Amino acid sequence: MFGIVRPCTHRLGDRFKTEWMAHLCGLCLALRGDHGQFARVVTNYDGLLVSVLTEAQSGPAPGARRTAGPCPLRGMRTAPVANGEGARLAAAVSLVLASAKVRDHVADRDGLLARAPLAAAARTVARRWDRAGARTGASLGFDTAVLVDAVDRQGGIEALAGPGTPVLRVTEPTETATAAAFAHTATLAGRPGNAPALAEAGRYFGRLAHLLDAVEDQAADAAAGAWNPLTATGTPLSEARRLCDDALHGIRLALREAEFVDAGLAHRLLVHELRTSVDRAFGMSSCGHTGTASAGHGPEQGFGTAPPSWDPGHGGGGFGAPPPPQKPRRGLLAGCAVSIGLFCTCQLCCTDFEGPWSRKKRDAWCDDCDCDCGGCDGCGCDGGCCDGCDCCDCGCDCGC
Repeated sequence: MFGIVRPCTHRLGDRFKTEWMAHLCGLCLALRGDHGQFARVVTNYDGLLVSVLTEAQSGPAPGARRTAGPCPLRGMRTAPVANGEGARLAAAVSLVLASAKVRDHVADRDGLLARAPLAAAARTVARRWDRAGARTGASLGFDTAVLVDAVDRQGGIEALAGPGTPVLRVTEPTETATAAAFAHTATLAGRPGNAPALAEAGRYFGRLAHLLDAVEDQAADAAAGAWNPLTATGTPLSEARRLCDDALHGIRLALREAEFVDAGLAHRLLVHELRTSVDRAFGMSSCGHTGTASAGHGPEQGFGTAPPSWDPGHGGGGFGAPPPPQKPRRGLLAGCAVSIGLFCTCQLCCTDFEGPWSRKKRDAWCDDCDCDCGGCDGCGCDGGCCDGCDCCDCGCDCGC
């Protein structure tokens, strides 16, 4: 999974975690439904923003959710997933942009793609994804040619860039492509008046995506002798940070100009989480979530701080509610059987799970919690600060 907006589920809270997973799974299943199983490899965190923005403008509609079958990424549980034009547009955009990324790796002869047979196979896959994305886009009234054109122009712009070239000249194709995708969500949602504002938000988001990718890869690119926009144009990190902060502010202002039915999740991702992504890329964020096994961060217990500890020696005579009853430990053989099941269904890697022997809640092995777990949690505004609530101190300059 890839993308710059990688929210920590411990910070999202129950409501937004459920909605975010619905859009993520909806994108994945839209890729499978329209383009086959292999297309699911292009599922990414940023692509689902297209689905989120569409629903934020149109609101929940009949058929906007369907119940999906068990999946390892959900702990082999069923779940409601986004089902509609927003998810399909997200799938089309993800395919075309993934195709561009593959071609870029082939051109750079990265890793195994330096070998001619593998490079030829990768180009074949990229062409297939281009055609598939174009078909889905056309069925939704979206011409993916604007994305392909942006990708095709990128190489020429990079070839001409050198010391003194404004780095924004290099990010322009990404900005143009993302602006087109964001703007079309207004058409799908039946709110064409939102298109200019969302195009502006998309332009700034594309700028951020390009710059943050360059910041995170700069050291590795230098070691490998690969091209990097910051290094090639001589742009210092301080200037890159200034441009990123300017883009964050631009996104906030653009979102204010658009009309939403429910801006909660869109605001949370594009304001709060995106700011966290910028801080993470520049090494300025840390995670306050301890991730201890006893913290109870699994979906059954919600997210936040752990319940208070209890001393059995006091006979439960403390203040507050009594502790929940502890599940009995499993025996050796039963625990081994559960452990094998967790491993074979990928639950150990992909989702919070119950310890096979202790039955305590455990975080997934691949849980990449890199947040301070703060933000609007607990203020009662559900992150919908675009409505001008004054109940939290989230520092987002949006009226909170």
